Amino acid sequence: MEIKARVARLLDLEFIDKGTSVIFIGNPGVGKTLLAKIIGWRACQANKRVLFTTAADMLNHLNASQIDHSLIRKLKLYTEPALLVIDELGYLTLDQQTSNLFYQVVSTRHSHQRSTMITTNTAFSDWGNILHNTTIATAIADRLVENSEIFLLGGDSVRKPKQHSNPPAE
Repeated sequence: MEIKARVARLLDLEFIDKGTSVIFIGNPGVGKTLLAKIIGWRACQANKRVLFTTAADMLNHLNASQIDHSLIRKLKLYTEPALLVIDELGYLTLDQQTSNLFYQVVSTRHSHQRSTMITTNTAFSDWGNILHNTTIATAIADRLVENSEIFLLGGDSVRKPKQHSNPPAE
């Protein structure tokens, strides 16, 4: 099935009812975040509980919650929505503690069959470089891939300046 048709099919939101995860992989500027926002917005319209966050914001909040002893409550924030959208995974390298927190979110959502949508510029084979080590990266990817739709998005960045030809000299 063509990628446009596969993406359009996500708008029926059946993937949320089935607890299927969605992963958009592609270079910066190919529309991963826009697609995630559109699908998240559609889910909100259908009265699904949705949380959209960047990976950095989520993990910073989880790290901070360890200091004020609110980790359990903060984990629930990320594990209970019907759809959790995690944007921009792979832009920052995570330390062991932060990778462990990310694993807790993914593992809990997986065991409760809740949909997680991730946008990333990093192929699964390189997740060990961003998630502290290959063991935790494999465990996270394994849980995400088990029941997921994966989209490899190609093309040029929409942010890339367009080349304009110069008008002929007079």
